[in-house]
Amino acid sequence: MYRNMDQWIEIRQRILRQGVSKRQILRETGMHWKTLEKILHNSLPPGYQRTKPARKSKIGPYLDRIRDILKQDKTLPKKQRHTAKRIMERLKSEGFAGGYTAVKEAVRQLILTSQEVFMPLTHTPGEAQVDFGTALVKMAGVLRKFMFFVKAYERECTETFWDGHVSAFKFFKRVPCRISYDNSKVAISKITGSSRKITDGFKQLVSHYLFRYHFCNVARPNEKGVVEGIVKYARLNFMVPVPQVKDFDELNQYLLEGCRDDMNRRLRGNTLMKWEILEEDRCAMQPLPASAFEACRTVSAGVNSELLVRFDRNDYSVPLEYAFRQVTVKGFVERVEICHYNMIIAIHTRCWDKEQQVFDPLHYLPLLERKPGSLPYAKPLQKLKLPECFSIIQQRLEAEQIDGRRQYIRILRLLEKYTIGQLAAAIETAIRLRTCSSDAITQLLPDALPWRQRMFELAGREHLRYVRILPNSIKVYGNLLLRGEVI
Repeated sequence: MYRNMDQWIEIRQRILRQGVSKRQILRETGMHWKTLEKILHNSLPPGYQRTKPARKSKIGPYLDRIRDILKQDKTLPKKQRHTAKRIMERLKSEGFAGGYTAVKEAVRQLILTSQEVFMPLTHTPGEAQVDFGTALVKMAGVLRKFMFFVKAYERECTETFWDGHVSAFKFFKRVPCRISYDNSKVAISKITGSSRKITDGFKQLVSHYLFRYHFCNVARPNEKGVVEGIVKYARLNFMVPVPQVKDFDELNQYLLEGCRDDMNRRLRGNTLMKWEILEEDRCAMQPLPASAFEACRTVSAGVNSELLVRFDRNDYSVPLEYAFRQVTVKGFVERVEICHYNMIIAIHTRCWDKEQQVFDPLHYLPLLERKPGSLPYAKPLQKLKLPECFSIIQQRLEAEQIDGRRQYIRILRLLEKYTIGQLAAAIETAIRLRTCSSDAITQLLPDALPWRQRMFELAGREHLRYVRILPNSIKVYGNLLLRGEVI
């Protein structure tokens, strides 16, 4: 992060909003013109971008050999197992031309990724406990508490703070020039007298939208009495009687419609409607930036032995092949994205409770094939609602075949390519035909990738116009036969 974020914001404000020339800024600061261009083209200081490491060609051919050595070591006492140095010496005798660092890194990665992976288990308790709290909205039959500023959220945090601004600016189609705030911990990390230390999250928002901000004095909400009155008005008009909704999407749609309807109201002492006043205000506001602000909190985390990644006090699952890897977690208001380098490997609906585990059952099916004994207790599969035909075929397979459980797990793995409805239809057909093997059910499923007619595009391949293909001739084939060149 750029050491002086305040200067970064000030330079962007002066050039992009106030029209100060670049030369004047260069004279005042003494910075290089390339640094100034970087500030103007980036709302945040561009950090170090980690790229996927290239495959080390020298060590690549020897990875299987190292894997065999480590596998053999598992049967030996710890004091007689190979060190990375000893492995390098053995590889050099076999022709390896690389260095010790490459061998040490390869050994570390192979040991890390070969560790045991475990299936999270659960045992159904005898009793259940339900807790209801005081709330303003009845969501899915349960009273819930939420924060709202045009939009409703589970709680106030950096992500919801960002998302609220993004949604409000989108609704108004402009960015206010100046915004007043309470002394929220999301925006202020420390207050010393009249000075405030701004959080990095708030600085990112300001640097992207380039608005001026003002914080009220402590315990002086009257300094922003307009919005205090708006909150009271929204509570009385939108929340009475208590709305009964299914989820936050339905609640926020209800609030949005209420705000739009309210635009047709005429304020006391004013001859104009609210939507007409808004049009006048928009003329004094700033335009939206060309690029959107990504309202998500990004953290780095490691995948544990149960294929789970921790984010905001909850655990989210990833596919088996990413066990013990370092990943990047992007927490949005409505979802959590888990990335490995620049590739998204898992997407979950965000959980706003605490100490919960969020599973995608498909992530655990390959592990289930390795550990078939965990099938009755596999926690990730507890919430996988399967039709009755799955239970019928499982019972038949386990009763009639020695490897019946493994056969059933192979059937479950078909969910990686097909929907539950498609697989259920194939299973019901197999039951009627009295053939219940996984191979038979696979034959009853539609093609995973339907055939499509494809055309070879010549655009960008102008050199192909000079290629001439001779017509087939039986004489050419006969000559090849006579010369003995065709077997």
